[in-house]
Amino acid sequence: MHSDARPSKGLTIAAVGGLLFLHLPILLIFLYAFTTEERTYQFPPPGLTVEWFKVAWFDRPDIWPPLYLSLRVATVSTLLAMILGTLIAAAMARTRFFGREQIALLIVLPIALPGVITGMSLRSAFAVMDIPFSTFTIVLGHATFCIVIVYNNAVARFRRLSGGVMEASADLGANSFQTFRHVLMPNLGTALLAGGMLAFALSFDEVIVTTFTAGQQSTLPIWMLNELVRPRQRPVTNVVAIVVFVATFFPILMAYYLTRGGSETAGGGK
Repeated sequence: MHSDARPSKGLTIAAVGGLLFLHLPILLIFLYAFTTEERTYQFPPPGLTVEWFKVAWFDRPDIWPPLYLSLRVATVSTLLAMILGTLIAAAMARTRFFGREQIALLIVLPIALPGVITGMSLRSAFAVMDIPFSTFTIVLGHATFCIVIVYNNAVARFRRLSGGVMEASADLGANSFQTFRHVLMPNLGTALLAGGMLAFALSFDEVIVTTFTAGQQSTLPIWMLNELVRPRQRPVTNVVAIVVFVATFFPILMAYYLTRGGSETAGGGK
């Protein structure tokens, strides 16, 4: 029931404090991207400059290969997840068979397990099968949790979609492709798009699983981690962090607006 009562002053202070605790560190990233100090973080910064954006764009060629690799991996992982996640969701939502609930648990298990466990298991599997570390192994690692994101969004929408709609389509003479195009896709479209955006955002900034599956390659988050451990120009790392923030924030924001009226974002919290 909606209430017009205003919250108490204590509740308001607690809410503001919680928001500051969550988001003030993000604001510091933006602040230190403009600092004039190269080696250490001083607060308040001794001065502000936009010079580091120029340095990152023109004078640091080591940034671009990790950025391109992250974009490739996130794109391929998302496409793979959208295909496999949708197919799995259709099978789980539209069929009944022995062990269905147990299989559903196994499907979502990769997102429930700690990333270090997933990374170690994948690394062991690649070693046993003698698969060299490459972009392919990174994509496989990211797909393990991207598929779950898409699956959770798609299966929630499938469960809200009446089976009678597809039966009516068949009764009217539509073949499987026509039913998929004119019935399923209009109903699944926003859920799949939201799942794909969430999967892209999570893949783009993944660190732990990537560490175990990348070998000698470096994605952008791995590059950032190495720069923080062995700093050269710390503000440049903050500039790159802003790029990562934008690349992940806007897909998540769009996914939220696409699905805010329903419950199809289940499991999107990783």
